[in-house]
Amino acid sequence: MAENDTRKVTIAAIADLAGVSVPTVSRVLNGRSDVASQTRERVEELLTRHGYRRRPSAARTSSGLLDLVFPDLDSPWAVEIIRGVEDVAHAAGIGTVVSAIHRRNASAKQWLDSLRTRATEGVIFVTSMVEPPLQAELRRLNIPVVLVDADGIPQQDAPTIGATNWAGGLAATEYLIRLGHRRIGFITGLPQLMCSRARMDGYRAAMESAGLPIDDDLICQGDFYHESGFSGGTRLLRLPDPPTAIFASCDQMALGVYEAVRQQGLRVGDDVSVVGFDDLPEVRWSSPPMTTVRQPLAEMGMVAARTVLRLARGEHVESPRVELATELVVRDSAAPPRVR
Repeated sequence: MAENDTRKVTIAAIADLAGVSVPTVSRVLNGRSDVASQTRERVEELLTRHGYRRRPSAARTSSGLLDLVFPDLDSPWAVEIIRGVEDVAHAAGIGTVVSAIHRRNASAKQWLDSLRTRATEGVIFVTSMVEPPLQAELRRLNIPVVLVDADGIPQQDAPTIGATNWAGGLAATEYLIRLGHRRIGFITGLPQLMCSRARMDGYRAAMESAGLPIDDDLICQGDFYHESGFSGGTRLLRLPDPPTAIFASCDQMALGVYEAVRQQGLRVGDDVSVVGFDDLPEVRWSSPPMTTVRQPLAEMGMVAARTVLRLARGEHVESPRVELATELVVRDSAAPPRVR
């Protein structure tokens, strides 16, 4: 059988190539433990090489559970994604198991041990790369995986759901430029995240397109938490020539900038314009209500849930990468700069 002929791959053909019996291949496909590790690896390698399309297991399709995994659960945007996933899961008559693996090997192992004890329709990882050993085990267990807002370029064969972060960064910065701002501070997210880099690239593109210099003194490193927004905003506002506007890569950091502005004896909107990113429910009630880029977090969760359930049913997913549109939401935290 040619390596690139994947049209009619059968269990019998895989068994012949591996030099094992058909029941042995069947046991590997069903995740049975009574197969020698070397034999399992050889069969798995042949299944992958020849593109064998596995049917969804009966245990998974009748499990009634969907796993949703975060690196941490201390961010308001996690609640929005959970809401979207649960809307789809509830409509499908299944439950949602929410976990946090805290980016530690021991935590990931504990989660995987728990997963082995129960059936699941599939797993949604949020802002979390699936490490190769974990990826291999999920494949061995025949569990479909979908990524939301992946940390980097996905190494695993899994669909990813994201947002148009570059376009959002561009729109926020262009809006401030249209208001008349020329010195615009920017507080980044974590540099290893694709969304952080895309938002910063959007900021840079808008500045360059307007013929404005990109001053490294106006760019501060953040981490998506209030404290880094406060410290970054404080540093920017204490510059000899401070910015008249600050764009923060997420709403939480923008709220930190709000406090930095107040502690400098200034007013958000009147003295310093502030724009965030996410459009969390709380920012429409901030003082003043925040201008921000809406990231469709709940919708991202809904699309991820629908996608992983389709994979669980053995359906084909047309696009490996889906990006949902961001939208600038104008409120009261940004205004034309005051004449100094």
